[in-house]
This record gives sequence, C-alpha cells and structure tokens, in this order.
Amino acid sequence: MDLGIGGRVALVTGASQGIGRAIAAELAREGARVAISSRSREKIDATAAEIGATGFVFDSTDLDAAPGLLRDVEQALGPVDILVTNTGGPPSDADPLAFSREQWETAYRTLVLAPMALIERVVPGMRERGFGRIVNVASTSVREPIGNLMLSNAHRASMITAFKTLARAIAADGVTLNTLLPGRIATERAYSMSGSPEEAEASAARDVPAGRMGRPEEMAAAAAFFCSAGAAYVTGETLAVDGGMTRSI
Repeated sequence: MDLGIGGRVALVTGASQGIGRAIAAELAREGARVAISSRSREKIDATAAEIGATGFVFDSTDLDAAPGLLRDVEQALGPVDILVTNTGGPPSDADPLAFSREQWETAYRTLVLAPMALIERVVPGMRERGFGRIVNVASTSVREPIGNLMLSNAHRASMITAFKTLARAIAADGVTLNTLLPGRIATERAYSMSGSPEEAEASAARDVPAGRMGRPEEMAAAAAFFCSAGAAYVTGETLAVDGGMTRSI
C-alpha cells in the first residue's frame, strides 16, 4: 500500500531506540526523508545509519533548542511535513504524592512544553503548504490512569485536549494531529518497570487479552497510517495500540 508520503520530510524525536526508532524506520521504508533526534550523539548516529535516516542531537528538556533543531533539519532535508513527538516517560512511584515539584516541572517540560515548542514552529509552514501530519506518542494511561505513573497520567492527558483544540482550528488547512496510546509494548522502559523482560512478558501473557506484549513495529504501523496522505480526514483522534487491554470505550 502506497501511503503517499514518498519524499516528505519527517522528524521523529526520541528515536534512538524503542517506539521512536520503529516509527522512524517505518517512515523511511515508505520513502520519507527522515530526521531523528535523541540526546545522545553516539546513539542517534548509530540508529540513523541503520535505518537510513539523518540524526540530530536534541534534549527535550531544553525548550530553547527546538528552533535550532528545526532549522538544522530544514537545512539538511527541507521543511518538516511530518512530526512525530515521542519521548521517554517520567519516573514512577506507587505513592502518587511522592513526587517533588522539580519532578512535576520536568515532566511537564518533557511531555507538554517540548512537543508544543516543536509543533508551534512547524504548523505555520504546514498550513501554507496545505499538508501536515503531527503524531504524539502518549500512553493508554490518558484513558485509564496507571497507579504508579502519576506524572505520566496527569501530563499526557493534557496533550490530548491540546491536540483536539488545535486539530479543530487547522483541519481545513490540510494539517492533522493525532495521538497514539501504546499499551504494554516491548521496550527497554517497559522491561525495566517490570523488573526484567521475563517478568514483563509473563505479566502481559496474564493480563493482556492478546496474550503478549506488543512490538514496536506494531506501533509504527499505526503511526504510519496517521502520517499517510490517506488519513487526511482523521484528526484530533486517539488510537490505543494495546492488544485489547483498555476496558473503556
């Protein structure tokens, strides 16, 4: 299936590993000119070479670095047509009141202010060109809060309403904003939160209706649809990729 994004410039943040890497690789396979970013120069360069992308260093906690990242991507590849905002999650704790003010502020910068710093800068050009795809990778916790992920629950949910607001405002200009909600996906973060890969897989086998953890490539397939030319009439939506785990409608 031709997704109609051949030659389009795509930027995927937090893409040195896991879900971000899989999405970037899928977009590259579809013919997009892909830029990927991460805090580590070594990791991002290695990933870029493996998947056929161009790597850039970007720390999502440094909001002032967003204009420079976009300038560098545009100089190297052209204006950004597709933006996928992805980042690692904040700390977890079984006590929802255990987090410091600094942790709350850092999580807000990473999960809300950082993606918005990029979005507000790419949207004007997308509107002028009549094409834009923006996808945020969040979590199923925005529908069903997860007990030990207070920071993620609170901040990721705010991005859903932000996307719905912006999606309605710019839909007529050919720009869409949609959100992916990963469930239990086989990533290093998911494994570390469970204690080990074996524990994570065993837990998923017990709790997830599909009987297993999802693969990053399955997240990438959903992201590629949202980024496609054919998804032009889908905006302001959220899609759970969770093997049937979420109970809510």
